[in-house]
Amino acid sequence: MFKNIGIFIKKSIIQDFDDKTLETLITSLSCNNINLYIDESFAYKNEKVSALKYKDFVNKVDLIIVFGGDGTLLNSAREYLEHEIPILGVNMGNVGFLTDIKVSNFDMAIKDILEGNYKIEERNLVSAEFNGSQIYGLNEVVVHSGAYAQLMRYRLNVNNRVVYEQRSDGLIIATPTGSTAYSLSAGGPIIHPSLDVWTILPMLPQSLSSRPFIISSDESVVVELFEGPNDNAKICVDGQDDIDVPYGVKIAISKMKKTLKLVHPKDNDFFEACREKLGWSLNISKN
Repeated sequence: MFKNIGIFIKKSIIQDFDDKTLETLITSLSCNNINLYIDESFAYKNEKVSALKYKDFVNKVDLIIVFGGDGTLLNSAREYLEHEIPILGVNMGNVGFLTDIKVSNFDMAIKDILEGNYKIEERNLVSAEFNGSQIYGLNEVVVHSGAYAQLMRYRLNVNNRVVYEQRSDGLIIATPTGSTAYSLSAGGPIIHPSLDVWTILPMLPQSLSSRPFIISSDESVVVELFEGPNDNAKICVDGQDDIDVPYGVKIAISKMKKTLKLVHPKDNDFFEACREKLGWSLNISKN
């Protein structure tokens, strides 16, 4: 049962919601028998919420409620991943596959969860190591040429075996969580989050026979970079800032040991989210 609740807020949320939506939700939340806290690095002030230093915050809270969209939830995951605090998302954005509580049913959903009617889902994260550095993401690792409509040459290895060497704008290695994010926009398949797999998806490959494929996330994946239009290729995770990677470098992709723990209402349904967020029809014909 959750008693000490931390809140995480989209940085621009106060400007985005002039109608005091956030204050209304926090007031409703505070009516439950709980304590509310926020990391003091946020400028947000509310008499119902106590500000704590980062160290005190992560040691105190047993649940973090994120107010925002999927991007805000990803930011909270990066901020507090080391402490493995469960995260609950409230969707105040647009398309949200991770933030599944709506503003319209907030009161009922929160009451249910605080009464113990919830499930915790563990989502795997993907890590990329290169040149002594490590970055990680929840959605995907993207390696690309860094130049619009210009190809780079690379080799993909799985378990020390060559899969292919080819030219393309780049390569996406996506988790099931990321299958409804950038990978989906690039033509990748939707993967149920209960599966422990990766989608490997070339971006605009030169070869007409090159297609995305799916492997277990327990496999060892290495991308060798050979040449491209610029001095460096680029790598990024979850749409964050690009990082330069020199050609001639190998990028090792692996599954992280730590997982992101997402709290969902017990009646949460992934396929319902797909129908709603992606506009899938329930009735494609009329009688």
